[in-house]
Amino acid sequence: MPITCTIENRIAEIVFDHAPVNAFDSATWNSLPRIITDAARNEDVHCILIRAEGRGFCGGVDIKEMQAHPERIPHLNRGNYLTFKAIHEAEIPVVVAVHKFVIGGGIGICGASDTIIAAEDAYFSLPEIDRGAMGGASHMSRMLPLHKVRAAFFTGGTIPAQEAYRLGAVEKVVPRADLESEARAFAALIASKSRKALVIAKEALNGLEARDVDRGYRWEQGFTLEMYMHEDSQKARDAFVDTGKAARF
Repeated sequence: MPITCTIENRIAEIVFDHAPVNAFDSATWNSLPRIITDAARNEDVHCILIRAEGRGFCGGVDIKEMQAHPERIPHLNRGNYLTFKAIHEAEIPVVVAVHKFVIGGGIGICGASDTIIAAEDAYFSLPEIDRGAMGGASHMSRMLPLHKVRAAFFTGGTIPAQEAYRLGAVEKVVPRADLESEARAFAALIASKSRKALVIAKEALNGLEARDVDRGYRWEQGFTLEMYMHEDSQKARDAFVDTGKAARF
């Protein structure tokens, strides 16, 4: 299974392990909301920890599936939306531990979460503009200042973990070898609290936010679909699958 969930010491640990880059197809994205919601509703769980095995945290969506089956794009979009919504609306805190690449849908997971612990080699990126897509800015805007988000979105560039830490998006940057232990220790600190207190705190903090990240992402997805239907989008997907590089327009 590309995704597993184990419960121990009041922590539900959800692990991505889908070689080569933890990029998920539409079926996998649509399986995630139930995994997250079931873990959050478990009375024995006080904190959810999401992390990954392999080369990087999350490569986003499976571009090859979109290239071969553009008719699945609405199903994929729904899986993305419901996954991020499940994290944001989870009854209890969600901690994300990231290493190496955090791309596309990985940004949505981080932006919907409550806390991010990053390895020193981690970086955040929204390469959608080079992949014939849109989306992700709503969740990145929950992490980073407006103009930083726009610069990253327009260029498809990367934001290193230390820069994200400087800007307040990341709680702690740790050596790659220590990421699991540091993330578990942080999750354990949260898990030691009263579940009832954590549920109330999560609801209160979500209610205090000035913007609705889920509604914002849904707005974005309208433009995502519009972009997907344009000929430039297919050209970008073909170029990525054939060469691994951005298309030239």
